[in-house]
Amino acid sequence: MEYTNLGRTGLSVSRLCLGTMNFGPQTAEPDSFAIMDRALEHGINFFDTANVYGWQTGEGITEQIIGRWFAQGGGRRDKVVLATKVYGKMGDWPNEQGLSARHIIRACEDSLRRLQTDVIDLYQMHHVSRSTPWEEIWQAMETLVAQGKVIYVGSSNFAGWHIAQAQAAAGRRNFLGLVAEQSIYNLLTRHVELEVIPAAQHYGLGVIPWSPLHGGLLSGVLRKMAEGGAARGASGRSADALAEHRTTIEAYEKLCADLGHDPADVALGWLLSRPGVTAPIIGPRTVDQLDRSLGALTVDIDEATEKRLDELFPPVGNGGPGPEAWAW
Repeated sequence: MEYTNLGRTGLSVSRLCLGTMNFGPQTAEPDSFAIMDRALEHGINFFDTANVYGWQTGEGITEQIIGRWFAQGGGRRDKVVLATKVYGKMGDWPNEQGLSARHIIRACEDSLRRLQTDVIDLYQMHHVSRSTPWEEIWQAMETLVAQGKVIYVGSSNFAGWHIAQAQAAAGRRNFLGLVAEQSIYNLLTRHVELEVIPAAQHYGLGVIPWSPLHGGLLSGVLRKMAEGGAARGASGRSADALAEHRTTIEAYEKLCADLGHDPADVALGWLLSRPGVTAPIIGPRTVDQLDRSLGALTVDIDEATEKRLDELFPPVGNGGPGPEAWAW
């Protein structure tokens, strides 16, 4: 496994981050345990979750599963850089969601209890709150850091100017502020290249891409369908996206075959080669899927491959950061 620092911090994290959103709804608890154990065997030390995962309001099903896995001992908790999130609806009353100081503090306590741990390594705001002043947010986060319940703070789904706002407010308080931003980023969704990634690089945030395979569309969906296998990218909303991008996906899978790599590995390998990216989030539903994800570390995105991928999946505008992407 390869490791890198999380943003400007001294914290070492694996270049692949284990996403746990499937634990509970898609993957049973024993299988979830097996995936987490195998992740440690592979040297993956960066685990991401959220208090809303499990999709039963207020229950934190996925956090509970991770907590029971930690409770088995064997150094599991000490080996893991644990990231979870706050913002989503955790109850039916008005103050059981968002980023008020009250909800941040309460949600952190609840996550710690479910996760059966004393500390969250990376506490991420799952969404920006346009109704809560940054002074209030940072006061709550500073309290949790001072109490030893949180070590680092991150964001998710922020715009570039939200990152700038957050860091300016943190700087006024002499607080470290954000150290990571978790954004949707993949070959089909590249708008973060305009301002989010430049902002993250400027302020020293590590970028953690979620949905790196765009709902399975970049995982070899057409090949799997031809082989008669079940493909996540061939159902639901992904089916509509597949219909829209079918010609491109066909050309992409041919390119991957020519390169001698699995399409999922190329998609992840491309992200690993992008400026500012710390670790894409992989969300295996089985141990076998986890094992196969490691192939991404062997992919070399050379100049010719990068050029061909840009042709198939054009960046926004002229490519690169704004304003050059849309102006001279």
